Amino acid sequence: MQEYFHLTNGEIGNAMSVNSIVTTIGFFLSIYISDRLPRRFTMSLSLIATGLLGVYLSTMPGYWGILFVWALFGVTCDMLNWPVLLKSVSLLGDNTQQGRLFGFFETGRGIVDTVVAFSALAVFAWFGGGYLGFKAGILFYSSIAILVGVVLFFAMNGRAEEPAAKNEQDKTEKAGFGSILKNKTVWLIAFSVFCVYAVYCGLTFFIPFLSDIYALPIALVGAYGIINQYCLKMVGGPIGGLISDKVLKSPSKYLFYTFIISVVLLLVLIILPHEQMPVYLGMVCTLVFGAVIFTQRAVFFAPIGEAGVSEKNTGAAMALGSFIGYAPAMFCYSLYGHVLDANPGIVGYQIVFGLMAVFACAGICVSALLIMNIRQGRQASALPSA
Repeated sequence: MQEYFHLTNGEIGNAMSVNSIVTTIGFFLSIYISDRLPRRFTMSLSLIATGLLGVYLSTMPGYWGILFVWALFGVTCDMLNWPVLLKSVSLLGDNTQQGRLFGFFETGRGIVDTVVAFSALAVFAWFGGGYLGFKAGILFYSSIAILVGVVLFFAMNGRAEEPAAKNEQDKTEKAGFGSILKNKTVWLIAFSVFCVYAVYCGLTFFIPFLSDIYALPIALVGAYGIINQYCLKMVGGPIGGLISDKVLKSPSKYLFYTFIISVVLLLVLIILPHEQMPVYLGMVCTLVFGAVIFTQRAVFFAPIGEAGVSEKNTGAAMALGSFIGYAPAMFCYSLYGHVLDANPGIVGYQIVFGLMAVFACAGICVSALLIMNIRQGRQASALPSA
């Protein structure tokens, strides 16, 4: 990308920053619009628009064109699509199935990512692996997005967006912005997502950690990246979902216990004598920790269904969760990177692991409050019928 678009590292960083800013603002706006627009049109429009932006990208625009596309990707890929997609997943089952739904959703994402990525790689190679192959790869991704958008538009035709109000309370309850901003449970869910994602950002530095401290061979970098990026996502989703639903019967409890496990594993990573350990043991240690985080990522929106948030407010709840939850992407990568630059060697990584443990400790507190809040809400709703 850098070579064919003739971009500097700074220009790539600027494009990513613009995308993050637009995405963050978009998630906030999505709190208001995600439950007011039909899912059929929102999801189809977002995918088709993303594909058309990709077609424009294949014309190899200049720097300002790249900024324009990356800014609009924040609207089409995130603001219009992500909260509505999460809402659609949540509505597939009741509050006892949320962990499994989101767990297998994450697995499906991993499988689709793998298939599409390798297919695009085949297209790239088929067209010579150079400039022409790069453009063909972009057009391949774009055509997939447009095709799926068209299929969704017709596949969801005629489906009711929301069930009719069941009682007078449902009829008078307002959807979206105001109701969700006053909902303490949704805020706790959003900050539990925040804590998971802040820890997740640290996984990016595991390959540099293994390379710097363990001298990870180049041949193993690719293998480790595939396992970390694809395998853990595909395996971790069902495991987290099934444990949260079948064993603990509560995604919020699953987050609570896995935050505790994360803190313990991070403390182990801090005190281990890494300089004296073989590289394969270092890989296993980091992959075990990564597996725990991927199971958390798979279910961290499931408590919205567990808490019984009204269906007419589910999209707004997902949007608020995304707005708060993904905020660490705006500062955690830079925070961890600056720590490593200022503290070369094992000390820098130990500080990063310590910061990740702090976020995990915060997650323990937030998820504990979330569990109590959900329990109190259920007890309160059960009183009238008692």
